[in-house]
Amino acid sequence: MEHRVALVTGGSRGIGAAITQRLAAEGMSVLFTYRSSGTAAYEVVDEITRRGGAALAARIDSGAPGAAETAVSTAIERFGGLDVLVNNAGTFDSGELASVGLTEVDHALALHVRAPYLFSQAAARRMRDGGRIITIGSTFADRVPYAGVALYAMTKAAVGGMTRGLARDLGERGITANVVHPGNIDTDMNPASSEEAASELPQIALGQYGAPADIAGAVAFLAGPDGGYVTGATLTVDGGYNA
Repeated sequence: MEHRVALVTGGSRGIGAAITQRLAAEGMSVLFTYRSSGTAAYEVVDEITRRGGAALAARIDSGAPGAAETAVSTAIERFGGLDVLVNNAGTFDSGELASVGLTEVDHALALHVRAPYLFSQAAARRMRDGGRIITIGSTFADRVPYAGVALYAMTKAAVGGMTRGLARDLGERGITANVVHPGNIDTDMNPASSEEAASELPQIALGQYGAPADIAGAVAFLAGPDGGYVTGATLTVDGGYNA
């Protein structure tokens, strides 16, 4: 994947950082966005640079108007093109149905639905033929095991329909579009050491949380030559949580 360029949204921490580092390790030049974790972002850049890779961190709120065009233009100006987009930026929205307000709904839709669509649209306009669009979803798109996550599940289910549409729209250019659905992944947002993890573990067929590197590996497969005939598909990486 040398000489190819990737754009990763929300690439400074957790799953996003692992994806950024893996694509850089595969030889890609990577621009990733971050919203507030500047120290973590530049630690990712330093690590990639130390290993001989190329990366750039751009402080861009993925949910903000104009973010997609800015990020795509920055990637192309810095690295000379664009081949891979990974829609990763997100947050975990939860709360009892009656307590979730319009502000929370609008924020979730802007970050999890509008942003992936607009980033995919902006990237597709300028992406080289044979490119890849990969969106990070959630196992909650297919199965909701407990109450309080209707908003989150709704937004993550939406990207599946978007992705199947992208596959049809972009297939003639050899551009693929796929979704990766993570299950319980050990990150700051969902640590394997939390009290909630004790109730989650019995539902996981493999009996343990996954690592961010597990998701990064799935993304690398879809972004690489071996994933060239996979499009409009969903790859679930959850240790059997939804089995």
